[in-house]
Amino acid sequence: MDALSRPARASAPKFVTGSLLRHILVMTGTGAAGLMAIFASDLANMLFLSLLRDEAVVAAIGYGSSILFLTISIGIGLAIAATSLVSPALGAGRRVRARRLSANAHVLSFVVSAALAVIVFLAAPAMLDLLGAAGRTRDMALDYLWILVPTLPLLALGMTSTAVLRSVGDARRAMNVTLFGAIVNVLLDPIFIFGLGLGIHGAAIASALARFFMAGIGLYGVIRVHKLMSRPRVRPLLSDAPALMGIAGPAILTNIATPVANAYVTAAIAAHGDSAVAGWAIVGRVMPVAFGAVYALTGAVGPILGQNWGAGSFARLRRTFTLSLYVTVGFTVAAWLILAIAAEPIARLFHASPEAASLIVLYCRWLSPLFVFMGALFLSNAAFNTLGKPRLSTLLNWGRATLGTIPFVALGGMMAGAPGVLAGNMLGGILFGAVAVWLCYRHMDGLARTPGRPPAAEVAPPPEMLEPGPQAASAMAALTPETDEAKSG
Repeated sequence: MDALSRPARASAPKFVTGSLLRHILVMTGTGAAGLMAIFASDLANMLFLSLLRDEAVVAAIGYGSSILFLTISIGIGLAIAATSLVSPALGAGRRVRARRLSANAHVLSFVVSAALAVIVFLAAPAMLDLLGAAGRTRDMALDYLWILVPTLPLLALGMTSTAVLRSVGDARRAMNVTLFGAIVNVLLDPIFIFGLGLGIHGAAIASALARFFMAGIGLYGVIRVHKLMSRPRVRPLLSDAPALMGIAGPAILTNIATPVANAYVTAAIAAHGDSAVAGWAIVGRVMPVAFGAVYALTGAVGPILGQNWGAGSFARLRRTFTLSLYVTVGFTVAAWLILAIAAEPIARLFHASPEAASLIVLYCRWLSPLFVFMGALFLSNAAFNTLGKPRLSTLLNWGRATLGTIPFVALGGMMAGAPGVLAGNMLGGILFGAVAVWLCYRHMDGLARTPGRPPAAEVAPPPEMLEPGPQAASAMAALTPETDEAKSG
């Protein structure tokens, strides 16, 4: 076996020993590199299209992205289910069960995302109408969606594979899934947009092709490198589906709250014209690049929490969350300083109109520090999803998306127009971020007072549900000592 395909310490849970801060920073750093590469490729899309000097194209991307954000958030929810079950199983030493859960998580992600893609494809015209898109801008946004939406199942597979790779502690390969996908996207963008003269359609085609690479790289790491996927079977799939969907359902509801809130903000800003929508679209591309490390942290902390919960290490559980909050504050301050300095150059880079430029500068210099509360909310949601309280994260995120968004945005719009809408959207997150952190500490303290093992670590299914037959079981026994535990369970 060569170095490329050799799994590193496959049978040993990685996060139950060693420096927690180091685990957090390594997982976040590699996750941020891959995630920020994706965000940077989206930013490059916007930059290339802005060179066409057509504000309607930039606005169309803004409308289309509001809907795509919804579909991507559902894919993230499906991936969270994989992390929430696979990482505790690995932490408890139940590798055979982790292989089976990984396989069934990938199957469910593909099936659910394929059904969603059909629904969004058919509903896209009505959704754009609700957002306030009209005329040529609406037509371009619709074409953009109709090219990208059918590739959602590929994106969901890539996300689920990334979640499994993080669960086993392979931060580098998890990073490569998104990193190489982003590189392909950026390389293809100028070819399709300018070389072939396809404009916004070329940007969509480049992004669609990049998703094929993401799915392929992710599945290779899970199947060939770590051997963390058994052959999918109907009975195990039906057996695991309730547990997976029991987490994925609330996680999906949690994750779609943010794009729903963003869609409301888009609709509120649309009342102030295409220039305001273009400014909001640029802010929407700059924000995830600037705060990519915070987004990556919320994805990285789940496997660390999950493995330590599976191992019954409750003190490390609490310490992981506390350190993650400190890291969130540090990342936010660093991003704010960079954005404050670069605000006007960013506006010039995208050839923003005066109205769009004012929104960009407002966000970069004055509103971006408030992202720390959003980071705290996302971090708490990741903890709740992993630690058996996914419905609580759903409640908090929807509270933020409704009570923490609608009245603030509406009032801001009435008082100060488009800048007021942007300010209201950020101010509404303060209360929910603080409450989420408090509730998360209470939940972890409750786990420590009444110690128990997560479902993925406790449940030992019948032997025939673990492996398809005696020959496969004997072959697995030669590869993984945990099979004996599974047989006796």
